[in-house]
Amino acid sequence: MDVIEQPLYYGAMTQTRTPGVTVDGPVWTIDLGDDENRFSPSWLTAMEDVLAEVAGSTEPAVVVTTGSGRFYSNGLDLDHLGAHPEQLGAYVERVQGVLATMLTLPVPTVAAVNGHAFGAGAMLATAHDFRAMRTDRGYFCFPEVDIHIPFTPGMAALIQAKTSAGTAVEAMTTGRRYGGAEAVEAGLVDVHAPLEELREAAAARVRDLAGKDRTTLGAIKATMFATAVAALREPQG
Repeated sequence: MDVIEQPLYYGAMTQTRTPGVTVDGPVWTIDLGDDENRFSPSWLTAMEDVLAEVAGSTEPAVVVTTGSGRFYSNGLDLDHLGAHPEQLGAYVERVQGVLATMLTLPVPTVAAVNGHAFGAGAMLATAHDFRAMRTDRGYFCFPEVDIHIPFTPGMAALIQAKTSAGTAVEAMTTGRRYGGAEAVEAGLVDVHAPLEELREAAAARVRDLAGKDRTTLGAIKATMFATAVAALREPQG
């Protein structure tokens, strides 16, 4: 099977090496980076571009997202917001746009959560169809209650659309940090695996689904998650 390293250069998607998309047969693996992988403006541009490329392709495809270091993603770029508070509304719109796009991407998607997934980083994983998480290290957590950042209606709708009512209450109101096995038990992720097996465990969950008709699958997702998508697409004043 051919493995093609796409020459896609996405600026600050990672700070220490050139990021890219690896295409192995139908499996597109998006590397989120090897830092905290926060949603900086340039990181958001990178994700917008690559998701548009996936959506615009025509061959059978599935998407795996993962990080390369200790973090899957730590979510919002609070340093950027602190330096540019006037950009809050526009910034949140872009973040929620990426979440909505992932939620309705017309190909099967899976997050390979290689390490910590906090806040909007955990929301990004939640927006995938499926999730695999590293067994031995890393937490899946919505810490908003402890960092005094209320969920937007769109973010709350996303989490509630993809989790049981009990799990949503616990995860959103307590800030609990879930390890891999605990996240599976709570229904936040589907499977956990050792780090060396994680990417393959994630890819195996969706590889055989690559031939699904894009128009049909996209329409199904748009209908299933219409309420969450509408809330995520709501303009932020």
